[in-house]
Parts: sequence; C-alpha cells; structure tokens
Amino acid sequence: MAKSSSMTLLSLSLLLHLFFAKSENPLAPALYIFGDSLVDSGNNNLLNTEVKVNYNPYGIDFPGGATGRFTNGKTAADFTGQSLGLPFIPPYLGLSEDERRKTITGLNYASGSAGILTETGTALGMNLGIEKQVQLFEETVRKYLPRNFKSPIELCQYLSKSIFMVSIGSNDYINNYLQPVNYNSSLVYTPEQFAAYLLDELKLRLTKLYNLGARKFVVFGISPLGCIPAILKPTTKCAEIVNNLVLLYNYGLHDALEQLTSTLQGSIFVFGDLYWLSYDMLNNPFKYGFSDTKYPCCIVGVKGLCIKDQAPCHDRTTHFYWDLFHPMQKVNNIVAKLCFNNSSPCSPINIQQLALSPTVASALHCVTM
Repeated sequence: MAKSSSMTLLSLSLLLHLFFAKSENPLAPALYIFGDSLVDSGNNNLLNTEVKVNYNPYGIDFPGGATGRFTNGKTAADFTGQSLGLPFIPPYLGLSEDERRKTITGLNYASGSAGILTETGTALGMNLGIEKQVQLFEETVRKYLPRNFKSPIELCQYLSKSIFMVSIGSNDYINNYLQPVNYNSSLVYTPEQFAAYLLDELKLRLTKLYNLGARKFVVFGISPLGCIPAILKPTTKCAEIVNNLVLLYNYGLHDALEQLTSTLQGSIFVFGDLYWLSYDMLNNPFKYGFSDTKYPCCIVGVKGLCIKDQAPCHDRTTHFYWDLFHPMQKVNNIVAKLCFNNSSPCSPINIQQLALSPTVASALHCVTM
C-alpha cells in the first residue's frame, strides 16, 4: 500500500484512540504491549516488510477497519485494555514525537514476524524484535514520559502500577527453528537447548523492563503451533512433534517467571497459558461456540495471509482461525476475558487481581530523569 494510504490508516487509528477515551477510574494507569503479530496494532505498517495487513479484509470487524491488526477485529491486548478501562493502545511507530510525549495510557511496541531472537522473521523483512521493543520503551521512559510527572518517584509510581503485557516466541519457531532453509538454529541447537536459549534471552529483556520501572507483568506462553493451518492440512491432526517443541518452552517459561518474581523485588509475573486453553478450544470447539477449527475464515495467499479485498467467511463467530496463522477476534476475546477474570489460563493470579495488587516503587530499581 502507498505511504499516503498507510498514513491515512494511522491517522484513523489515532482518532479511534481519542474517541474510545479511558474511563475516569481505570484499574491501571497504562498498558504497555510487547510482542508479535498476535498483539501488533499497526507498527509493521511503517516497516519495510512483507508482513503487513493494512488492507481489507483485515479489521473487517474492528471500528477503524484495517489498522494493521492481524485479525478480523480486536486483539487480546485490545480486550485487556478495555477491561482495564483504558483506550485502544496506539502503535509506537504510528505516533509523532509530540503524540508520544502526550500519551500516558500506554504504547504498543509489538511487531508482526518479530521474535525473542533478533534474527527471527528477518527473512521476511524488517521487524521490531523484543530487544528493539525494549529499547523503544526505554526511549519512552527517558525521553517522553518524564514531562508528565513532577518527580522521578512519581514516574516510578506510575510505572509500578502499569501493566506490561508480553506475547512473543511463536515466530522463533515458525520463522526460525522450523525454517532450516533460512536459519541454522535447528542444526545448532537441540530442542531443549533452543528453548533454554530463548528463555535466557527473554529473561534479560524482562529484567531490563523491571530495571526501567515495570513491576506488573503478564507474559503469555506459545499456543499449539502444531495445530495452525499453516502447518497442517485440514484432513490431518495436530502435529504433536511441533507442539512438543512449544511445550518445552512453555514449561520453562512458567518456571522462569516464578524465578523472576522471587528474585526481582516487588515484581509480579503472571503466566498466560495460551497453549492448553487454545488446545481445549480446538479439541472441544462446540464448548466455546466454534464449528470450524481447521480452515481459515479468509481466502489466503501463498504467504498464508488474507488476499487483499477478498470477502472472508460470512459467519465470523464459528471459525477459530482467521488466516493460516492468526486466531479470530472471538478467540482473542475468550483468552482476554478468561485471563482477566479467573486464574485458570493466567496464574498465579488473574489480570484484574494483578491490576489491584499494591506495589512499591523503588527508586533503586527505576529509571531516573
């Protein structure tokens, strides 16, 4: 899409951000989002990449149409923000410097095709890996946020009460480990070594966020990638060999987050179990109101994304998958609602409890102006 069209889409997205104003008493002052295409709200629109979805039918059920979200409507991050009483969280790259200075309800740094490893997804073009996303957050904290607060401790208190959502890791398998033509990671690392490598890298980024003032984290595991249409034919069952790779990472992530909570003073890390919730939805679809868990809702092209301007399925409440990789808005809503209200997919507490948990802003572990 031409640059002017992309900017029009971004302008519309920013208007929506203003129209859907926050409630007078949000449960958290801000939501900061890090991750990949599952939560990207438009950052890839501004990058030189093949992984862009700023066209119809993406966003067909979103108030602003095609904003760069990789689904038919809202992401799980969108639903979580609304439950917290916040407006739609705008993409970092879509804001001017002046807009970044004025935005205190949160920013979205997520990027389609991005991973924990910097090289992940780069065969498809540019993306913001998690290291770069954390760097942009540091820029936000040091350059843009301070003018909104009277003192460093006030800024630290704001950050300590904000929610930090992280949803990343899928592409380190889909667009790295499982792509031996473009990456050699599967030749260098055993599955156990690769999962450990990813977790070590992620812990470094989470610790960096903590040192910048973050205290309340929601970190999602990886969904059952062996069940996505990009890997399966509709007549076959889930590829458990792929799912077992993911489980190695997920089990390690659960333990890593418990360790971080115990070692980083005042922090709370919530583990979001996307895997077993998604697996249950796929294997018991009628329980959740789905009837099709194998075919994508939209007509897909060779890269697995929806073909531009092709009409998707008529009933968008019965499909699980939107394209060959991404779930429908309805799936995102179920994940967000369950994670917000109970501690089944999210543990040891849910997001609502996390938001209401008291925190202590430590000047020893927070950015200084």
